[in-house]
Amino acid sequence: MPNRPELSAFLRAMRARVQPDDVGLPAMSRRRTPGLRRQEVAQLAAVSIDWYIRLEQGRVGVPGTAVLDAVAQALKLTAAERHHLHLIARGEAPPPRHVPAPASESLQTLLHSMPTVPAWILDFRFDVLAHNTAAVALFGPGFTVGINTAKPLFLDPATRDFQLDWTRIAREHVGNLRANLTRHPDDPRLRSLVGELRRKSRDFATWWDDQTVQERTNGTKRILHPTAGVMTLRYDVLAVQDGSEQRLSVITPADTDAENALRALIFQPHGLRAVN
Repeated sequence: MPNRPELSAFLRAMRARVQPDDVGLPAMSRRRTPGLRRQEVAQLAAVSIDWYIRLEQGRVGVPGTAVLDAVAQALKLTAAERHHLHLIARGEAPPPRHVPAPASESLQTLLHSMPTVPAWILDFRFDVLAHNTAAVALFGPGFTVGINTAKPLFLDPATRDFQLDWTRIAREHVGNLRANLTRHPDDPRLRSLVGELRRKSRDFATWWDDQTVQERTNGTKRILHPTAGVMTLRYDVLAVQDGSEQRLSVITPADTDAENALRALIFQPHGLRAVN
C-alpha cells in the first residue's frame, strides 16, 4: 500500500517550491505560505479542488497514472520526482514518458510524392509527425515536426486572423479532442493538452463543457494568408488504417483563385522549384 504520510509531505513540499509565475499564474495577493495554493495545483492539473485536497491528505485510494502525471506536470516535477510520486501514491513505477510514434516510411514517401498539395501526418493528440514542403509553404517555417496544432489555434491570436472560419474550425477541434480522449483516457500527453487549453482558453473551456463530440473529416475553410491573401481551401482528414490512430491531413484549393495563389506560394523562390 502507498505510504500516505510520505505522500502528503511530498506533495506539500513540492507545492511550496513552485511560484505562480513559474507556471504562468498571476501572483495577485500576498501569500501566508510560499508556493502554490491547492486550488492552483488542481486548476493546473485539471482536477477538482476537493479531489486534490483528498490526494494531499491521502484519502483518494489509488489514483490513476494519468492524473498523477497531470499533478506531476503541474508541480514541475523532475523525472526522478515523478517516479517517486508514482511509487508512494500507487506503489509501482510510472509508465514511460510519451514518445510520439513516428510516421511510417511509406506515409512519408506519400507526403513527398505530392509536391503541390500541402499534407501532414497527425497523431490523436494533434502532434505533427511529418509534413511535406508544400505544408510549410502554406503555414510558414514554424510548421515543424513536433508542434501541436491545437495549441496555436486557441492560444495564438495570429491564428484567429489566419483562420477566417475560426469558430467552426476551433469547435471541430474541441469535439475531436473529446472523442480522442474518450478512446485514450489514460494518455498523459492528451490529458495535459486538454487541461492546458481549458485553463488558457475561455472558448475552449466553454465548448469543452458543452460535451460536443465529433470527428473532423472534411470541409471547406477560408484563410487570410499574409502574402497570398484570402484563399478558399478544402481539407480532408484521412485515417491511417494501421492501428496507430494517425491521420493524414490534406489541403486542396476550392477554386481557381485559390489554386493559383497556392501554386504561387509553393513555387516561390524559397519554396519548391517548378519543373519545366
